[in-house]
Amino acid sequence: MTNWYVITGGPSSGKTTTVNLLGARGYKTTVEHARHYIDTQRVIGRTVEEIRANQQEFQRRVTAMQIAQEQALDPEELCFLDRALPDALAYYRFLDLTPDETLLQAIPSASYRKVFLLDLLPLAKDYARTEDEAAQKRIHGLLGEVYRDLGFPVEAVPPIAPLERVDFILTRL
Repeated sequence: MTNWYVITGGPSSGKTTTVNLLGARGYKTTVEHARHYIDTQRVIGRTVEEIRANQQEFQRRVTAMQIAQEQALDPEELCFLDRALPDALAYYRFLDLTPDETLLQAIPSASYRKVFLLDLLPLAKDYARTEDEAAQKRIHGLLGEVYRDLGFPVEAVPPIAPLERVDFILTRL
């Protein structure tokens, strides 16, 4: 068992804000790879529409980044992950895509101490987020379903103020 905790939830649930606040308190954290990939591609001149035009390829690239990151982490070190491998499986299901073989091979060895599923906040549109409220809710449900089906302990985090969410999480490690 690793000493990793997953921070997950549907789009616009406050994951990155929560992870950033944990990082500000000195905890090791990771980045959210879908947004990181979009940002790296925008730097070289691609639009979000171009990046997301082939969803299978987009998911494959994001999954590869997540696998590499998790392989590089120290399993003994306390770390908060801004999404984790099972999130990719939920997105493949949401998009009705066949999961990448590398993801299917990596999932059985995935290990997380606990998964914190952040309850949804009002959907905030931005350059990288393409989902509407119906998609937001569906993705959120799939995330909980995937983690529970894989046997990970999942704890819901209520939609309270960001600093209160961090305290809520830290008292439940």
